[in-house]
Amino acid sequence: MPAVLSVSVPPLRLHVDRDGVVRAAAQVPSPNFDARPFDVRVSLLVIHNISLPPGQFGGPWIVELFTNRLDPTAHPYFASLADLRVSAHFLIRREGTLAQFVSCGLRAWHAGESIWRRRSNCNDFSIGVELEGTDELPYEDIQYRTLARLTRALRRRYPLKDIAGHRDIAPKRKTDPGPAFDWARFRKLIANPQP
Repeated sequence: MPAVLSVSVPPLRLHVDRDGVVRAAAQVPSPNFDARPFDVRVSLLVIHNISLPPGQFGGPWIVELFTNRLDPTAHPYFASLADLRVSAHFLIRREGTLAQFVSCGLRAWHAGESIWRRRSNCNDFSIGVELEGTDELPYEDIQYRTLARLTRALRRRYPLKDIAGHRDIAPKRKTDPGPAFDWARFRKLIANPQP
């Protein structure tokens, strides 16, 4: 059985270095990335949710998916993901732990066919953060706090103009982070410099 990613909750203040890496996050390199277009700057943060199998938390399956090691026979649902090549820059688990799969300087494959403010191909100019969760179940308090810390760190490094959900950039295909995500609470947390 694959190993479960185990790290501690990140410190109160996170830092994104010049290479786009958050050293306080567990580094789990994904092969699913490529270079951003030369003249494009990061300006959008996209919030997603994921659980594998759907509705189940914990376990190694998200990490396995993002690193192309997901065994399609381990669960009936996984057969539908066998040829999928996806990644996100970050994953925030239910207990608030933070993992980074792709440097923010590179293009992770999280948005798919997408458009934001008349710009298509959101992967080109966005950073993707996955919350371990579902559209319907409330997210954990520690997940909001970790997401807020990460967002503040990303804003210190990049000219982020917008924050959107996956549903906002791909409304015909996606629904995440879903109605369970409390946007007002998240905005209040990122506006407050305290943890």
